[in-house]
Amino acid sequence: MRLADAKRDHYRKLARDQGFRSRAAYKLKQINDSYHILKKGHRVADIGCAPGGWLQVAVSEVGSSGKVAGMDLKAVESVAGAAILQGSIDDPAAVNGLIEALGGRADVILSDLAPNISGMWEVDHARQIDLTRSALALARQVLGGGGSAVFKVFEGEFLNELKDEMRKSFAKVLVSKPQASRQESSEMYLVCLNFRPA
Repeated sequence: MRLADAKRDHYRKLARDQGFRSRAAYKLKQINDSYHILKKGHRVADIGCAPGGWLQVAVSEVGSSGKVAGMDLKAVESVAGAAILQGSIDDPAAVNGLIEALGGRADVILSDLAPNISGMWEVDHARQIDLTRSALALARQVLGGGGSAVFKVFEGEFLNELKDEMRKSFAKVLVSKPQASRQESSEMYLVCLNFRPA
């Protein structure tokens, strides 16, 4: 068994044992261990939240004084402590729905969005960056001043352009590759800190 497969199986087993819905939960846990973006009392919006692993982590980090709302195109099984909306992040009503569910603007936006993978690298990269652009547009409307965001991205030719776009709205844009991500995959996360509303 290759090391990457062994690692994937390790996190899958861990998720099963610890009651998380997906091994992706550990990606968010590791990002949060490094950057401490989820705090008690925070309002958190998770877009592209299926199957709910990130919602579970967010709920446990913000505690009973915080609020968590997720949104996905697919129906997502309920997660204790989180509001779940079904809809598209490109729909203007999505913005209002999230702000309403959180009772105000978010402190943190989480986006683990990925397109349906075609296997054609250039196409998948371009689609993923487009999705993240939509997530950024939504974040600009839902985040409160000083807030943080985490966006999944695929490495490739359009990534630097996207980072420049994010720097217009955030004081810091950092690249994170959590241990739970497969090291050979092109997936990484942009951790954006200190949101500056336009």
